[in-house]
Amino acid sequence: MNLDNLKEISKLDGQNMLELLCFFPKQCMDALFIGEKTCVEKSYMKSYKNIVFTGLGGSAIGAETTRDLLAGEIKIPIFVNRNYGMPAFVSYETLLFAVSYSGNTEETLSAYEEARKKRANIIVVTSGGRLKELALKNKNMLITIPNGYPPRCALGYSFIPALTILLKLGLIKNKKDDLKKALTLIDALGKKSLYPEVSRRANIAKEIAKKIHNRFAVIYASDKLGSVATRWRGQLAENGKTLSSTHVFPEMNHNEIVGWVNPSNLLRKFTAIILKDKDDNERVKKRMAITASILKKERFKVIEIESSGKSRLERMLYLIYIGDFVSFYLALLNGIDPTPVDRITYLKKQLAK
Repeated sequence: MNLDNLKEISKLDGQNMLELLCFFPKQCMDALFIGEKTCVEKSYMKSYKNIVFTGLGGSAIGAETTRDLLAGEIKIPIFVNRNYGMPAFVSYETLLFAVSYSGNTEETLSAYEEARKKRANIIVVTSGGRLKELALKNKNMLITIPNGYPPRCALGYSFIPALTILLKLGLIKNKKDDLKKALTLIDALGKKSLYPEVSRRANIAKEIAKKIHNRFAVIYASDKLGSVATRWRGQLAENGKTLSSTHVFPEMNHNEIVGWVNPSNLLRKFTAIILKDKDDNERVKKRMAITASILKKERFKVIEIESSGKSRLERMLYLIYIGDFVSFYLALLNGIDPTPVDRITYLKKQLAK
């Protein structure tokens, strides 16, 4: 597969994943508009002890992004729930975002019902389905987002409206300027370094995809960017149809670093990807450098990617956007249309029987 051949790309990308990736900056602006026009009802204007997001897959990664983005700012804990039930601490003092792009995710519907029993203050984010019906029936605050996207391609819709709600509730600072600058940054990044028109030698995503093609990628980041690493893993799986793993610093230095020994015949097909940020703890930066040197000395392939941008939001979206395009080009190298997720579709059908 020639990643510089636009006709080959178009032929393989049968459901036009590329268009969705290129549209992402505009999607984020649309998501901001949706959030800003959403009225917060008076019943939600109260003090909270915690914030819970419940969702799965593409609907949950926005929650993780929100949690990591706000970790150094928000004064109450944010918990991401990926299950059928609810943590015991959820109560009438919990602000709960039930996020399901389709509105029919069975785990989220189950968690929603349990949250209602616990009298949580529920905000529903969905494009429709059963969850929207329940929100209207039970008079929950509802944020309706556009339908027709694969859930993993709706990241902007899954977290930006929530940010605007948290602002209106007085829980965080205004992120509008940071978001606009971030979207300007990634729009320029796409045109300069990611889009198919950019030749492979000047294209960050094409180069990384080539380097990890037919290899197992192990994606590392600081705990502050755990959500970004998770996003990479999810996109490599759903778009690239490629298995990978993730871990975070400094924790991986206390266990996983030792594991780069066996099985020796398989490890030679592994590549470490280290996502770096200027705000990483100084000791973590040193750990990353030492870890990279250890792996390189033992002749493992290591790819180090530094974020770019002034604000934390800019830098997170910068790394996320690169990863999204890496997964797209990896799908092409694998000779696969990046959009279909047949096994997920099959699994849901089997569960519905």
